[in-house]
Amino acid sequence: MKAIEVTGNINEQGNVELDQPLTATKPTRFRGILLFPELDESQEWSLVALNASTSALLSDPEEDIYTLEDGKPIDHET
Repeated sequence: MKAIEVTGNINEQGNVELDQPLTATKPTRFRGILLFPELDESQEWSLVALNASTSALLSDPEEDIYTLEDGKPIDHET
């Protein structure tokens, strides 16, 4: 089995997109191993936030659970 190293991205549909085309002699199937950089917890949350459709989430009526009457007022002058 021959091994090559390539880089790329995973798009929103979960498909792998290579940075450069492969120079294969003929169409063929392959088996791959993807290596991801290790992220700390804050970076993982950032990626989730970027990938989420926040406008769709915020416009979802099920997410609209708070009103102006909820909570207690704070005194910012103390």
